[in-house]
Amino acid sequence: MVNFFKRIYNRRVKDSFIGVYSNKIFAYVYRFYLSLLSDEAHAKIIFNDRMSYPLNLSNPQTLNEKIQWLKLNERTPLQTKCADKIAVRDYVREKIGDKYLIRMLYRTKNPKDLVQEKLPKEPFIIKTNHASSQYKVVLDKGEVEWAEEQRKFQKWLKVDLYKERREWQYGGIAPEIMVEELLISNNGGVPNDYKFHCFNGVVKFIQVDVGRGSLGHYRNYYFTDWSIAPFAWSSVFKDGKATDPSSLVVPKPDCLDEMIELSEKLSSDFRYVRIDLYECYGQVFFGEFTFHHDGGFRPILPVEYDFKLGAYLSLK
Repeated sequence: MVNFFKRIYNRRVKDSFIGVYSNKIFAYVYRFYLSLLSDEAHAKIIFNDRMSYPLNLSNPQTLNEKIQWLKLNERTPLQTKCADKIAVRDYVREKIGDKYLIRMLYRTKNPKDLVQEKLPKEPFIIKTNHASSQYKVVLDKGEVEWAEEQRKFQKWLKVDLYKERREWQYGGIAPEIMVEELLISNNGGVPNDYKFHCFNGVVKFIQVDVGRGSLGHYRNYYFTDWSIAPFAWSSVFKDGKATDPSSLVVPKPDCLDEMIELSEKLSSDFRYVRIDLYECYGQVFFGEFTFHHDGGFRPILPVEYDFKLGAYLSLK
């Protein structure tokens, strides 16, 4: 009987005005319900909905379970500093030197400052320092509708990722807008994004995102010897597209050994962290720290690798 009504809903109601409107109401009510939960209850509800197994916080075994444990139990001011895309620059400077920092060209707390005359002539990227996926790539500032960007960044500055994701480190960041030099690859596109997953200060595997911001975005995984890792840990965007691995092999970067060494230095103060780096113009550049990859809410497939990767991480 339940399946019968599901078929009727999917065929007749889902895409109708009533279906779309009811889905919006349900989404609002569900978000409100989640906002009332404790951090632990919030983690359990979402985890149990998205994973093929229930969350065990008393004896976590998988990598995703251990990420949930870390979200609830490892909360330090240093994490907040390193999650802040501006404050982290001082930490990177102390650990590995400022030669690896992308040039910051401008910063402000006021979106009204995003006007053509205050911004650089060269290509740049505008970001917020306190959240994720909030950016604008600018190749020619004369072609940008700046009033629209001001409204967008005004809205983004109000986002609180701690409330949305229950990732504690974001809650203490003072929102700000930053403008950085835009890195451009040799083929004129976005450079590959190399993400080093570090366990107790040691790189265990490397995630490579190719074609970010495009329909061709894919994500491959490699071990430190650049052999292909036989698992997927894909993100899913609002349009439903997933960053699944591609059969296209990403060439081993010339600076791989240097990037591994830098990642291990940067990660040495943490149990688990993802260090994002770029290789561009024959040089390595620092991207950001991520303490809870996809919030620990995306399946690692096949699921046996969720357990195998979890074994890398000691919580003691």
